[in-house]
Amino acid sequence: MATGGKDRDARAARERTRLYEARRQFHEDQARRRTRDNLIAGIVGGVLVLGLIGAQTLYFVAGPGAPAPSPSSTPTPTATTPEPTPSATTTPQPSATPTPTP
Repeated sequence: MATGGKDRDARAARERTRLYEARRQFHEDQARRRTRDNLIAGIVGGVLVLGLIGAQTLYFVAGPGAPAPSPSSTPTPTATTPEPTPSATTTPQPSATPTPTP
């Protein structure tokens, strides 16, 4: 009847091994899930930002936020404008007497 202690020790060792493997598998699955969730959140966030930028651009370019075109007055060509005639201006002639310089 001495084998009863060995069976009990072996059973306890098997139970510890089973619990250890279960915890290890749980932690691996949790790390994989966190990585997957972070990737999905990044993609969804990027799509959301791009959607918001696109919506705002459309609103201000083509929607009610677009400025209304106002009529602008363009100068109309008038009848031919007369060319300015050169006026007779007299250019100063050098004087015969020199002027003193300070």
